[in-house]
Amino acid sequence: MTAAKLKVAVLYDGWGEEDAAAPAPRSSRRRKRDKPDHEEIFEALEKLGHEPFYQLLDGRNASLCALAKMEADVIFNLTESYAGDDTKDMQIAGFLDLLGTPYTGAGPHALYLAQDKALAKKMFAFHGIKTPFFATSYRGRLDHAHDIEFPLIVKPVSEDGSIGIEADSVVGSIKELMERIHYIHDKFDSPALIEEYIEGREIYASILGNEDPAVLPLVELDLSKLPEGTPRIASAEVKWEKETESYRVTKSAPVEDLPEATAKRLEETALAAYRTLKLRDYGRIDMRLTKRNEIYVLEANPNPWLASGAEFAMAAKKAGRSYCDLIAEIVALAQARG
Repeated sequence: MTAAKLKVAVLYDGWGEEDAAAPAPRSSRRRKRDKPDHEEIFEALEKLGHEPFYQLLDGRNASLCALAKMEADVIFNLTESYAGDDTKDMQIAGFLDLLGTPYTGAGPHALYLAQDKALAKKMFAFHGIKTPFFATSYRGRLDHAHDIEFPLIVKPVSEDGSIGIEADSVVGSIKELMERIHYIHDKFDSPALIEEYIEGREIYASILGNEDPAVLPLVELDLSKLPEGTPRIASAEVKWEKETESYRVTKSAPVEDLPEATAKRLEETALAAYRTLKLRDYGRIDMRLTKRNEIYVLEANPNPWLASGAEFAMAAKKAGRSYCDLIAEIVALAQARG
């Protein structure tokens, strides 16, 4: 039990929901488990002795008005979009700033920097953090082109959750590259991020804290058992499509076989990326570790998924934190800004 009982609004997004007081599934892109993460967090807050309540942001003005009028000591911000638009999560955070109630996770600045993958990569390069060479293309206009070489991976510049990343995203010829760029433009009306494909191990560093952030034990998404000929990437199939073989043969687990020096370099790289993009409270940095022990930052994830079976909670458990401990620490970090 915590020393102080807090009223905590568990804020999540959805649309078409009639009852903002009732829990509802958040996103079909999440792995389907027994409970959505906002329900697990609600239960953890109850166990901690707080007074949680659900606050649904459903894309209608009425839900914004309700959010402005609700009374809470802390907002646990689990929103990823507004009315289905993933690019508006930063505007939700800006609205919360105007309300003046402390909320968990990244502010609008960090959400903007992390969501624009091309901009984030430019910032990484400025700070000496290795990231794959890249270019962006939008309807005939090429921007910031490194001298990149095949194979390449092509994806939307601003989508998250592996949206737009499929087996066909890895291309080995001009023809395949042009077809994939056209697909990204047509499907997402988004610039295409074209970056060098880095072969290596997919390592996730979960980070918790602000002034003195801590890197939790590293977690690896094991892609080694993917079907023959399938690129070793964390595609939408791997992450969300339960009926596919790619989903069934991949799993995440704490890394046990890394030399201490390599693990330390991964942690230092992740911390540098976390600070560069001004992430706060908690975040996850996705990296590739090559056979030559080169470390490449692929992207940064502010406010990563907090389900009890997800990589962040997995890393916290490995570090000796229970799920309730993790949720309590995130709430405390947000409350300290109040």
